[in-house]
Amino acid sequence: MLIAALPTGPLSANCYVLAPAPGGACVIVDPGQGATPQVAKALAEHDLTPAAILLTHGHFDHVWSAAELQDEHGIPVHLHGYDRGLLTEPAAGVDAGFAAQLRMLLGPGPYPEPDQLVEVTDGQTLTLGGMEFTVEHTPGHTPGSVVYLTRTGDGVPVMFAGDLVFAGSIGRTDFPGGDGDAMNASLARTVLGRGDDTQILPGHGPATTVERERATNPYLRGVAS
Repeated sequence: MLIAALPTGPLSANCYVLAPAPGGACVIVDPGQGATPQVAKALAEHDLTPAAILLTHGHFDHVWSAAELQDEHGIPVHLHGYDRGLLTEPAAGVDAGFAAQLRMLLGPGPYPEPDQLVEVTDGQTLTLGGMEFTVEHTPGHTPGSVVYLTRTGDGVPVMFAGDLVFAGSIGRTDFPGGDGDAMNASLARTVLGRGDDTQILPGHGPATTVERERATNPYLRGVAS
């Protein structure tokens, strides 16, 4: 499997372009602010054609370029329905101080919702770009946070984790819609309840594994699996 990680925007949110192999269909995960030119470069470099966009949650740094890329390539955008409102009201997902900065950064709006929006649900299986993904609903960071699970050609499990878990940390729960108890339940089920060999590709920072986070992540201590 080909996976290109593309940090984007002022918060260095990870956008991913993945495909079974070069020279075919691909899927784009979390195209945030400024992702479009980086995605275009990755598509040209690997001779890829986008088939779909997957969004792990609705925060602006993970979704900002989704509508633009959807318009350009005519592909569907997948998001859990609980976070749909954040596409058109990004300031609703952050605190008041950050919201004011966000309006200055993004402009006054209105902010477009992708024309081809597909709402995903927990346990759903998606077949996109020659790959199969399982959706797990992981509320805590936002009400509609999800992870997308797939496997490499060698059978290694891969989790596109959004802001659920990072190398050495977890997603914050103090923004509107955040829920610490829900986050702990999501971490227990989706991270600690998974095999150690699972590769975690987070929404920010470097890749990690379930084994590494189980052993070293201080925020997972005391979370029951």
